[in-house]
Amino acid sequence: MKPAPLIAAIDVGTNSFHLVIASVNDKGILQIHSRAKEMVRLGSGSGDMKLLSLGAMERGLDALKRFSVMARKVKAPIRAIATSAVREAANREEFVHLVAEATGIHIEVVSGVEEGRLIYVGALHALPILSKRCLVIDIGGGSTETVIGQKGEHQFIHSAKLGAIRLSQRFFSEEPTTPEQVNACREYIKGDLMPTFGQILESGFETAIATSGTAHTLASMALAAKGKRVPEVMNGVHITREELLSAVNLLASAESSEKRAALDGMEPRRADIILGGALILEQIVVNLNIQRLTLSAYALREGILFDTVQKDADIKAFHHLSRLRSETIYYLTELYKVNMPHAHHVKELSLTLFDQLLPLTSLTDAERELLEAASLLHDVGYHISPEQHHKHSYYIISNCVMPGFTNDEANVIANIARYHRKSTPKKKHENIASLPIEKQKVIAILAGILRIAEGLDRRQQQIVSALQVSIEKDVLHIVIQSAAGLGADIELWGARRRKDLLEQVLGKKIVISVRGE
Repeated sequence: MKPAPLIAAIDVGTNSFHLVIASVNDKGILQIHSRAKEMVRLGSGSGDMKLLSLGAMERGLDALKRFSVMARKVKAPIRAIATSAVREAANREEFVHLVAEATGIHIEVVSGVEEGRLIYVGALHALPILSKRCLVIDIGGGSTETVIGQKGEHQFIHSAKLGAIRLSQRFFSEEPTTPEQVNACREYIKGDLMPTFGQILESGFETAIATSGTAHTLASMALAAKGKRVPEVMNGVHITREELLSAVNLLASAESSEKRAALDGMEPRRADIILGGALILEQIVVNLNIQRLTLSAYALREGILFDTVQKDADIKAFHHLSRLRSETIYYLTELYKVNMPHAHHVKELSLTLFDQLLPLTSLTDAERELLEAASLLHDVGYHISPEQHHKHSYYIISNCVMPGFTNDEANVIANIARYHRKSTPKKKHENIASLPIEKQKVIAILAGILRIAEGLDRRQQQIVSALQVSIEKDVLHIVIQSAAGLGADIELWGARRRKDLLEQVLGKKIVISVRGE
């Protein structure tokens, strides 16, 4: 049997970067090839995550260079996901571009909701919890995700701007640590999460799962306090409410990070930020009346692996949007009352053009998915106003929560929709000028295709039934066919006046005609 291909998943976290090189076989079993971890502290000294410091970016780049060498040595394609520190930084594009230039790694920045979904996917494959209604808690350096899921479907996701580094910088930057600092931190966490606690209790859950270094460190302390052996892998380890609260109180009573580092079960490198993270978990356990936590060894990085494999399998099997991404897009079309016959027809025309233009574009199924999504969503801006609706579409898509899509993918979809009519991309347009040149080209190709497809359904009556592309040296011929007995003169006019962008980006004259002319 041919072994499953290796994939390298990188979690570009606020506190640390993690690399997992692994394969997932056809039974869904994860086989780890190698792991690596670098304590980068990307979010340290960044003014509550507003900016990535030069030092932090340099540490991050050094770590990713090492990860890149490891992955490419075994020919494993890399998927890197960045969370709160990069997500919130005003200079995130600078870091993403720096990494791409130096390593070839393209960092995907995800929303807090998408981060939570990937964490749930990871935990789901670590523990026998598929049928159970589970609360999954992940405390990172910059954010805390809480997810309720059952049978592989997430029912609730919340991402809070509360994390071990963020709170430690805010409340415990000066030592000795005082009871007043601890209480102030507790009140802050409780105030921030109280609405979320209400939503979680209303939704309900059977069992609570904790991932991340904070929870694993507290479990290690609880086991050490009882004189028990601390296992190398904490997967499936249980910690009771009393054990957790006892470990948190030990941390809170230690007056310095040096004293916290000396506690049994403590990971010394985590000692200066552990208190902030521990108090978050404490407040979650207390306010949700959790009696026992189960630890998961899998979290975001493993979720990335499983999600990548599933997404690739869906695309290969169905050659269209994967199930979750499709659900997201169709939810938005329903929410914004899109004219679906028109949207579906434009989608089919766009994908037909995309497939027949592959010899000129060399794009992949990944870009095809983004074009499909943009084709279905290009008119959501009508919900705000018919006037300038292409700009309203950009705004809506850019500001939507889109489970299954990264922030970067949502931004590409928004830009494709933005340019489906009226102006073509300009250097003065900040929404596209700030993007890397290669991404600008992809958007221009896909928007160019969408413009023509939209023109071919000018009257929104699905008159054009088919099209055929033929490629000559300097000319691209698009021959359309109309439904029996129907004239396509308006559609022909609509497409011809929107061919400019695709002509420009492909460097060919485009001639559009009706079969039989």
